[in-house]
Amino acid sequence: MNNFKANYDKILKVLKIITDKEQFLRQNRRPKLKDIELIAINLTSDYMSIDSECQLFRVLPDVLKLKIERSVYNRRKRKLFSAIEFLINQLCERLIEFENYFVLDSMPLEVVKLSRSNGSKICREDFYSSPDRGFCASQNMHYYGYKIHAVCSVEGVFKSFEISKASVHDIHYLNDVKSQFSDCVILGDKGYLSADYQLDLFESKKIKLEVPMRKNQRNYRKQAYVFRKKRKRIETLFSQLCDQFMIRRNYAKSFQGFKTRILSKLTALTVIQYINKFIFDRNINKLKISIV
Repeated sequence: MNNFKANYDKILKVLKIITDKEQFLRQNRRPKLKDIELIAINLTSDYMSIDSECQLFRVLPDVLKLKIERSVYNRRKRKLFSAIEFLINQLCERLIEFENYFVLDSMPLEVVKLSRSNGSKICREDFYSSPDRGFCASQNMHYYGYKIHAVCSVEGVFKSFEISKASVHDIHYLNDVKSQFSDCVILGDKGYLSADYQLDLFESKKIKLEVPMRKNQRNYRKQAYVFRKKRKRIETLFSQLCDQFMIRRNYAKSFQGFKTRILSKLTALTVIQYINKFIFDRNINKLKISIV
């Protein structure tokens, strides 16, 4: 994993398989570094756990470093958000075929420590996208920042995701699920337990929301073991995002930069899954294994 150029070449090759476009931004002057190459650099740094742009430009090969300055790289990366989003959607379509079972969960994304939240100006340029305080029941902690809601296949490929304020309850994300899915089974935890939402999803889009019951509920029955086992896949993915891709470490100052960082890490994970499946024919979730 220490050979940046070899990993970059492999990821760039995959991106060129996904799309024929090399330039996504309209610019008066043709840049030396193409947009697709910039995205490949970004994804390679996330795969290799290089989370600092200062460190990235230390290890970046001269053949790439001479094509772009660090400040220009940062600005162009933020502008390429929609292009990265397009690429991850294309990757998901190739990785997920005829899938009827999905897993739903959320994860806290802390921006700054709770004690520093009052004086923090990070991501506060607009009210609608500014962070706020929330509570994570699984970790039993209060935090300041955002929450990522995600749906993945039972194999571990992210199909849909959204960033919301930390105070937004998980169950409200089901409104987005209703607009993106149909005729499938979605596995969730007890945070999505609601008879009204379950009925609405089934009647409107034929979505069966499979959620474990609480022990004090009437007619309690234990959830099937296969559902409990498959639901752990998304928790493993979140752990991999925190460990290898360092998704909870934040260096962004604006919300545009923050959401671009999150999207890049999810896309890097999906690219490695694509390489594992279609190039090496191995378990797609072996993310720390060499790709060269």
